[in-house]
Amino acid sequence: MIIKEVRGKYPLIPEDCYVAENATIVGEVSLGSSCSVWFNAVIRGDVNAISIGNKVNIQDGAVIHCTYLKHPTQIGNNVSIGHNAIVHGCTIHDNVLVGMGAIIMDGCTIESNSIIAAGSVVTQNTHVESGVIYAGIPAKKVKELNTSDFAGEIDRIATNYVMYSSWFKED
Repeated sequence: MIIKEVRGKYPLIPEDCYVAENATIVGEVSLGSSCSVWFNAVIRGDVNAISIGNKVNIQDGAVIHCTYLKHPTQIGNNVSIGHNAIVHGCTIHDNVLVGMGAIIMDGCTIESNSIIAAGSVVTQNTHVESGVIYAGIPAKKVKELNTSDFAGEIDRIATNYVMYSSWFKED
């Protein structure tokens, strides 16, 4: 793994987090507890701050970045960032699933208990309200979620990633 200081800022990673051997975390990045950063993922806090809550999984090949002098990136608790997703200069609240290959651009706000469908592109400054699925290019609201059903599913995914990471910590 590459954990690197940039401009005097060093990533803060609690001991209970898992970071894969070829993941990269640089600069002003803070992870909460029970997070996992998977193979080939990059979290680059070189031009602005990146704050990540508790029980967040950043899956294989995902990229988390921010925008110089404009947009930090803030990710809440219990969030799953799918394989090869790009999260850039935005705010993601608690209990969110970002699907595989999705892109969330600068200035976006993703409210709690929502899903960004795989392959979607959430264009600049979009506000995704709580309890919905956004899908497509550009991403649009396609469905309201039953939050009681959804809450269990997003928690199951986030909890499973804590379990998966424990398998790698044993080695």
